[in-house]
Amino acid sequence: MTRTPLTTSLDHYEVWFLTGSQHLYGPETLAQVAQQSEQIAATLDAASDVPVKIVWLPVLTDSAAIKKVVLEANAAPNVIGVVAWMHTFSPAKMWIAGLDALRKPLAHLHTQANVELPWADIDFDFMNLNQAAHGDREFGYIQTRLGVPRKTIVGHASDPVVQQQLGTWQRAAAGLAASRDLKLARFGDNMRYVAVTEGDKTEAELRLGVQVNTWGVNELAEAVAAASEAEIDELVAVYENEYDVVPELRKGGERHQSLRDGAAIEIGLRSFLEEGGFGAFTTSFEDLGELKQLPGLAVQRLMAEGYGFGAEGDWKTAVLVRIANVMGAGLPGGASLMEDYTYDMTPGDELILGAHMLEVSPSLTSAMPTLEVHPLGIGGKDDPVRLVFTADPGPAVVVAMSDMRDRFRLTANVVENVAPRESLPNLPVGRAVWKPAPDFRTSAAAWLTAGAAHHTVMSTAVGVDVFRDFAEMAEVELLVIDEETTLPGFKHEVRWNQAYYRLAQGL
Repeated sequence: MTRTPLTTSLDHYEVWFLTGSQHLYGPETLAQVAQQSEQIAATLDAASDVPVKIVWLPVLTDSAAIKKVVLEANAAPNVIGVVAWMHTFSPAKMWIAGLDALRKPLAHLHTQANVELPWADIDFDFMNLNQAAHGDREFGYIQTRLGVPRKTIVGHASDPVVQQQLGTWQRAAAGLAASRDLKLARFGDNMRYVAVTEGDKTEAELRLGVQVNTWGVNELAEAVAAASEAEIDELVAVYENEYDVVPELRKGGERHQSLRDGAAIEIGLRSFLEEGGFGAFTTSFEDLGELKQLPGLAVQRLMAEGYGFGAEGDWKTAVLVRIANVMGAGLPGGASLMEDYTYDMTPGDELILGAHMLEVSPSLTSAMPTLEVHPLGIGGKDDPVRLVFTADPGPAVVVAMSDMRDRFRLTANVVENVAPRESLPNLPVGRAVWKPAPDFRTSAAAWLTAGAAHHTVMSTAVGVDVFRDFAEMAEVELLVIDEETTLPGFKHEVRWNQAYYRLAQGL
């Protein structure tokens, strides 16, 4: 069977740049419109904060052409969205059929060709050629009239703020594109009696495009058993080169077989995922079948390469980890499964210690992890190997997905990762320590009010603005806990959102 390695890069994606005008102004003006819009697109494409290629298309001047290009964008798998700019005045009724047919994310760029006005030279020819100020308002009306989700970006294309906002939107669009192509393999079911890891897989495929299905864990065990000694030797050498491997796991060490067993799990798991075209997966310590260890090291390494993962059958978090990995492609930092575990409740200086049994991605650290083996009190299997490290200090965001019966809800908390107050010699797992915004008490109360999950994705590569754009284009709810959050205001937002999303679904 063909094996397809996972792609996390944004290099194969593109965004189309659409420019609206009309024939009223004559061919000479339209030629200038084309020249100027092509320059705007080139300026954006050259910006370092714009990670996805911008492709300029000829100026659109009638309904048929607009609908045609929209349908072509819908059908092109590498096109993750369109940017639209009304250079002059493009009567909005021309856009109705196209906008109604659009199935890719839309960014409305409200800009113009020039930065400053040539005050002394302005005549009405200039006005005809430079009237996006009201042309885009016409376009804004029809988008609102049709209820089209979009991001509105205001400013000149040379403005770094405009470029940054467009880049943020592109990353969100790439996350949505990855979700719509995502196949997720669940090895076993979710942890027994746990509520928040449940969810509507049919609704997830309808809303996010992800296909979520289950395979028996012994199918994975068969792939693990098929790993050859030569393959294991090669991977163990990689481990010894990339990590600080404790002596007992090295060749000749008394626990070296544990490392080889961990390597076999990675080889088998990788082959299973690549052969099935999966970009995300889950495991459960309650369903390990013939596996010798709970997968730890293998999961950590695969997440660092861009795979999505959720522990204990939590497929919703696995989806988020994959989306966050794609959205952060090429940026410092990474994305990982995370879990709020325990608190330091020092008054006024509270901290949250996050971790999991084994499965935290080393993409959260720039230091070399230690590769260790330790007992695990659950699962009933051999002691598992794992990477041990602490996430780098710096800004981060933790995001959870909950199924609220009539919608999916994302809850995001802006946090700051910090160094632990003391060393953690007896906690041999990947971990992070953070201060939540706006403060511990408000953050925790708001999180509980939202009904947000205990499993999250932590991203140190992208911030909350990317998740805002993602939620807008995916049409899912997002609640944000940040420096501006107050608990009374947050409670009001939860109530308003409940009414809005139920009404928005119609009868």
